[in-house]
Amino acid sequence: MGKSEGLSDGVVRKIILSYTYVSVWIFLSFTVIVYNKYILDHKLYNWPFPISLTMIHMAFCSSLAFAAVRLFKIVDPVALTRRVYLTSVVPIGALYALSLWLSNSAYIYLSVSFIQMLKALMPVAVYSIGILFKKDAYKNNTMLNMLAISVGVAVAAFGEAKYDSWGVLLQLGAVLFEATRLVMIQILLTSKGINLNPITSLYYVAPSCLAFLSVPWLIVEYPKLRQRSGFHFDFAIFGTNSLCAFALNLAVFLLVGKTSALTMNVAGVVKDWLLIAFSWSVIKDTVTPLNLFGYGLAFLGVAYYNHSKLQALKAKEAQKKAPPADDEAQKLLNEREEDGMGKKGDAQA
Repeated sequence: MGKSEGLSDGVVRKIILSYTYVSVWIFLSFTVIVYNKYILDHKLYNWPFPISLTMIHMAFCSSLAFAAVRLFKIVDPVALTRRVYLTSVVPIGALYALSLWLSNSAYIYLSVSFIQMLKALMPVAVYSIGILFKKDAYKNNTMLNMLAISVGVAVAAFGEAKYDSWGVLLQLGAVLFEATRLVMIQILLTSKGINLNPITSLYYVAPSCLAFLSVPWLIVEYPKLRQRSGFHFDFAIFGTNSLCAFALNLAVFLLVGKTSALTMNVAGVVKDWLLIAFSWSVIKDTVTPLNLFGYGLAFLGVAYYNHSKLQALKAKEAQKKAPPADDEAQKLLNEREEDGMGKKGDAQA
């Protein structure tokens, strides 16, 4: 009785911790998205410089990661050769820079709710790029699922009250580069047995990302910033915004490390609905019935995709636990041969 009670307490504790990780991640992701929108939107804080904002984030994250690895030695660095860094980390940093730049730029042109609807295309992009790079196998059922998600997003876009083609193009570009980055992490790092936690990931990737962002910043935003008079860097606004972005990276590690990437996908769907509701009720963005209908279709497609991944994961785990079929057959054959030899010996006796 005592054991069952202890087990029950352990399960309850595990459930509470899982929900805590999910809640913290949703809160921080929600906060960073709304905070970035507040800073970049011309109707709110009115600082429409997405490259500069992203560079502030990367500089802040690089500094904290460097302090954690080199000064306080909280985390041990990963042994990376110059060749691995240049051929693996640098391309991922470039893709990360493009993804962050375009996604932050989209907040200037699109509502928070509509951006979340467009982000539903992420599984479509990841699966398509995975097939292109031969990391995923083509399956008719999965492709139909991806098509259903795409149709739902298209319907939501058709019903958008404040549709902006340039904003949509920016967000779709961000989805494409982010999906490519995720696939390239599997190809360039995971396949080589290199696993980076959020601190070491920021330690290696953030400086590369910062360097790539500096090129368009010098061309696009630096001249505008020089002409902008009366601006004083607000350490409270940009400091807390950067701190939230850094904390979000840690929350991602906790959520995926303590639960699973699938849990993060499911939590992401909950976060999207919350952001849509917040965008409509607080920010007063227009959300049309056709928006909701289209996103509902996409949501069902994403939910089915997550369910399929869960079933595949369970099947894989069951296969690992079960003895191989060839071993079972060989064992049965050996037993029959032993029985046969015993009967033959009895006959000869």
